[in-house]
Amino acid sequence: MKFVGAHISASGGVENAPVNAHAIGAKAFAFFTKNQRQWVAAPFTQQNIDLFKSRCEEYGFSPDQILPHDSYLINLGHPEEEGLKKSRSAFFDEMKRCEQLGLNRLNFHPGSHLNQLSIDDCLDRIAESINLALEKTNGVTAVIENTAGQGTNLGHTFEQIAHIIDKVEDKNRVGVCLDTAHTLAAGYEIRTREGFEETFRQFDEIIGFNYLKGMHLNDSKKELSSRVDRHDSLGKGLMTMDVFVSIMNDSRFDNIPLILETPDETLWAEEIRLLYSLVSQGE
Repeated sequence: MKFVGAHISASGGVENAPVNAHAIGAKAFAFFTKNQRQWVAAPFTQQNIDLFKSRCEEYGFSPDQILPHDSYLINLGHPEEEGLKKSRSAFFDEMKRCEQLGLNRLNFHPGSHLNQLSIDDCLDRIAESINLALEKTNGVTAVIENTAGQGTNLGHTFEQIAHIIDKVEDKNRVGVCLDTAHTLAAGYEIRTREGFEETFRQFDEIIGFNYLKGMHLNDSKKELSSRVDRHDSLGKGLMTMDVFVSIMNDSRFDNIPLILETPDETLWAEEIRLLYSLVSQGE
C-alpha cells in the first residue's frame, strides 16, 4: 500500500501537524520538530506530546508513515570543532524530540566537508555523529537523505551513503530517504524505464532496499547531473510523470512515507490525488 503526503506546517505547535496533513488528504506526512532555521527551541510540553499522539491516532497516522526532518543548520560532518559540537547537540535534540513524540525515524541531510576535510574523513565523521546520537536515544532510526551534491554537500552517490551506513554500529537504526529531484540532479537518470530500473538496481546492490525508510517525491527545475537542488511541482519540471507512475506501481516503495516537498503548497492536495490516480497505470 502507498502512503502519500507532504511536508506540512507545524506552526503553532507540533500537535497541529497531523491536523494539517489530514486536511490535504494525506496518508503520510513530514514536518520540522522545531524551527528549522534555529539552533535551539523550547522543549515540548506534555500537552504538545499528548495532543500530537492523540491526533495521529484520530486521523490514522502511524509512526511508520511519519518522516520528521531535522534543521537545515545541522552539519554532522562539520570540519570545525565548534560547528560539529553544535550540530551534534542539535541532532541529538531532534532525535530526542522524535522519541518523545513516539516516532521511529528522523530524516536528515548527511553533511558537508566545506573544502576542509577529505570526502572519506567527512563521511566517517557523519557516521560517528550518528553513532553518538543512537547511543543516547531509543527507537528512532537516523534516516540519511540523498542530496543533489550542491556545493560541498555529501550523500549524492549511493556509494557515499553506503560508506556512512557501513560505519554505523547499529544497522537496525539507520536508513535512507531518496529524493527524486536530488537523485536526478546527482546524476541518476530515473526518467526512462531503463534508467529507473538501472538506478534502483544500483541502489539495491550498493545500499539495499531494506534500508529505504521514505521518499521525497519532487519534480526538478534542474537537469540530470546539474548538482543543483531545485524542486518543482509535479509535471512542471524536467521530469516526466513516468517517474511517479513507476514509483506508485512498484511494491518496493510500499508502506513507507512518500512525501511531497514541491514548492506550491496550494497544489499538495491535488498532487496527492494525482499520485494515487497513477496506481495501475504502470501495468
